[in-house]
Amino acid sequence: MRKFSMVLVILMLSASMLAACGGGKTAEENKPADSQGSQGTNDGSKSGEPAQTDDISTKKITIKIHYPLPDQKEARAQEDDKIKRFTEKYPNVTIVKDDWQYNVNEIGIKMASNEAPTFYNTFATEAQMLVEHGWVADISDLYNNWEYKDEMNPLLQNQFLVDGKVYGITQNGYVTSTVINKGLLDAKQVPLPDMDWTWDDMYNTAKGATDAKKGISGIAPMGKGNEAGWNWTNFLFEAGGDIQKNENGKYIATFNSDAGIKALDFYKKLRWEANAIPQDWALGWGDAINAFQQGRTAMAIAGAFDIVDSALNQGGLKPEDVLVYPMPAAEKGGKHIGILGGNYLVINPNATKDEQEMAFRYITFDYFTDKGIEALDANIQERKSKNKYYVPTPLNYYSDESEYAKKVNAVYDKYDNVYRYDEKMLGLIDGKPEAQYGTQDYYGAMSNVVQESFSKNGTDSKAQLDATAKTVQTKFFDNIKAVK
Repeated sequence: MRKFSMVLVILMLSASMLAACGGGKTAEENKPADSQGSQGTNDGSKSGEPAQTDDISTKKITIKIHYPLPDQKEARAQEDDKIKRFTEKYPNVTIVKDDWQYNVNEIGIKMASNEAPTFYNTFATEAQMLVEHGWVADISDLYNNWEYKDEMNPLLQNQFLVDGKVYGITQNGYVTSTVINKGLLDAKQVPLPDMDWTWDDMYNTAKGATDAKKGISGIAPMGKGNEAGWNWTNFLFEAGGDIQKNENGKYIATFNSDAGIKALDFYKKLRWEANAIPQDWALGWGDAINAFQQGRTAMAIAGAFDIVDSALNQGGLKPEDVLVYPMPAAEKGGKHIGILGGNYLVINPNATKDEQEMAFRYITFDYFTDKGIEALDANIQERKSKNKYYVPTPLNYYSDESEYAKKVNAVYDKYDNVYRYDEKMLGLIDGKPEAQYGTQDYYGAMSNVVQESFSKNGTDSKAQLDATAKTVQTKFFDNIKAVK
């Protein structure tokens, strides 16, 4: 799942420069603020930058920035262009590149040794934990004085709003979706389900599309690594369940509920009744994405961008055959709940106030700018010249109602190589945030349950979940620091 997030970051770095965010998993755009308001630009458009003061614009400042990995050549080129433009505007700033990627097992060490970048990438699940440990700066003043704060996507931005204070800037986000290969359904004469579909519809579609002789599964739920627990949790949420609850400051495991049993029983139906999952069911995140890309499964579950981009630009599938659906509702009339995730940039609390402000300016440097629109246009043109598709993320840093969103959509309308999501799907998706504490530990424990359910027929779902909830509670949730 982290892998998934990293892909989002990369895109958003692209999209950032482009004006969209995701991250790829993450990466996005920028523009700052300060109590003195904003200034106009040379072309007459308003700038998201706060009015410069002699203090911040003349003082020698060094910031260590979050930088893409060595194999992300396109993202690095875009970041280098951003650095060039930023330092032209702020010649008093020295930029140091740091390609460390956030890891929950390393952030404490980075902070203790004062080696963490001035700002770094992280995920929606980490907000409470980072705030609690003091590993992220309160940027409320910088954010609240920024002229574009009201045009940000509230669904995403609010994930880093803790006790009324702002601790991060969203780059992009996702609501877990199901992507269908229409060509494989057509080959078996399986009708497309309605967008407002249910678990029964998913079951019937998966069963009908399966072609064991050709090695084609109807659906490929992830079956190894923490991503197996992550995939399954969507069904827990759809059934009305939750991962944990807060009782008087203590976190209690709740996934061994009737909803949890219902969700696990559904997984077993796909495996043992429909025979619809791959025979080699131990698929990690990349394995499931590749299976879809290679036409070996009719359905996969993840952030839509990752599956679609892989299928179109690596698998050679056509847009008309790659259809994004919301997660199915457990029953007719139910909500199409998928896990809401996102990618964020947060500022190091050990940095000086000047460094924090300059980091904020760098993070938001291309947000809501004409430069971002120009970069987006150029990126789509370049992809078209290479017979590649541009795949936006369904959720961006900016609100769909913002003026900037209208500009972005106007660029999309100019090209035939931009993948477009079904409006009905966008209207049905319903995101639910992951648990704020012990999420990865819980995912790992549930991955063991998923594997046991796929490898042994006739297992007792209640017994499995009760045993796992007890383990998660004693090993992980009981160790969570009491909170209000």
